[in-house]
Amino acid sequence: MQKALNLNDYPVNQPGKKLDLIINKTRKELKNDGCAILRGFLSNEGVKELTKEADAAAKYAHHSSTLTNAYFTEDDPSLPKSHPKRQFFERSNAFIPADKFLKSGALRNIFDQEGFDEFIRACLNEPKDKFFRYADPLADAIVNVSSEGNGFPWHFDTNNYTVTLAIQNATEGGEFEYAPMIRQKDENFAEVSRVLKNKSKMVKSIVLQPGDLQLFKGRYSLHRVAPLKGTVPRYVAILSYVEKENMVGSVERTKQLYGRVLPVHYERAGQREDNFID
Repeated sequence: MQKALNLNDYPVNQPGKKLDLIINKTRKELKNDGCAILRGFLSNEGVKELTKEADAAAKYAHHSSTLTNAYFTEDDPSLPKSHPKRQFFERSNAFIPADKFLKSGALRNIFDQEGFDEFIRACLNEPKDKFFRYADPLADAIVNVSSEGNGFPWHFDTNNYTVTLAIQNATEGGEFEYAPMIRQKDENFAEVSRVLKNKSKMVKSIVLQPGDLQLFKGRYSLHRVAPLKGTVPRYVAILSYVEKENMVGSVERTKQLYGRVLPVHYERAGQREDNFID
């Protein structure tokens, strides 16, 4: 499956000056914006194989429609109604869990490509003892499926960094909107509130094309996917990394996203490096 990657432009398996230039450019973008896009990271063949795999696995996607806030937490009546934690929006989306993709399939082969993890770590400029694959057996490598009318309202990610591969765009819509690094030292509720009210000047919008690789600090940058139109579903693969070894999702959030939990989610509940509310 090495043909799935555009190794001519992104030689992740061949460290050297060319790769160093890519890494340094990506680091600067992440530092300044919390987001970096590597256009055409996958080959046309890679996009085709991933699309085929996503089509076949789409029947396993967990569909859900609910009201949620940016933190995936329950309502807190002790707070003012205007507080961001009490701002709920309709979320209608679907995720194909990681355990529905074969180890011999396109998604896993790309994720397991020689040099891929080290390339991502270098781009994120993370020390080796603070960079691990998300250990969640349902969520380390997944595909988000979005159809007409669906979007994903403003939210923060559970994992610190998200690596996204655009597979297939919808007929229309699905722009990625984000407020770069809106929370770092604290929750920054005031600016989060402005984003939710469409009054923030921080928000940026980008369009990913099939084959693009996106590195995003979703734990710190509030973001959403705009509603879609048309009959073609939007497929995006999400490959996740965290700062602490053996970390998995919370029980509550895992149930929301995948409709089920595994024993490991109870065993490792609450094991996080930061003190953010989600």
